[in-house]
Amino acid sequence: MSRFHLLAIGTMMMIALTVVAQQTTRPGGGVPTVQGHLKVLTEKLALTSDQQTKVKPILQELHDATQKLEQDESMSSEERMGKVRASREKADKKIREILNDDQKKKLDQLEHEPHFGLHGN
Repeated sequence: MSRFHLLAIGTMMMIALTVVAQQTTRPGGGVPTVQGHLKVLTEKLALTSDQQTKVKPILQELHDATQKLEQDESMSSEERMGKVRASREKADKKIREILNDDQKKKLDQLEHEPHFGLHGN
């Protein structure tokens, strides 16, 4: 697989997690709740209870890392975004290891859908 193809796939994964995060953001903005994020993934991907149990700590780790980075004012906005992006990529990779092929296809479709509200639109 070419580097460009891998980069494109990685970017789409980040967008999917961002969309899910936007749909589960707590009132007033900020980091999405773990329970809300899990609920959306469960609904969109039909996660089993076993998968939910495995995905929840991954989402908690992502939540904690993102919240910590948002509060860290020692970094520039670009540095912060880069670290958040890396955390999302890591979480996405771990979650995909838990999904079956059908669920991965659903996640791929979600990543290709137009997303209202993304990029400030």
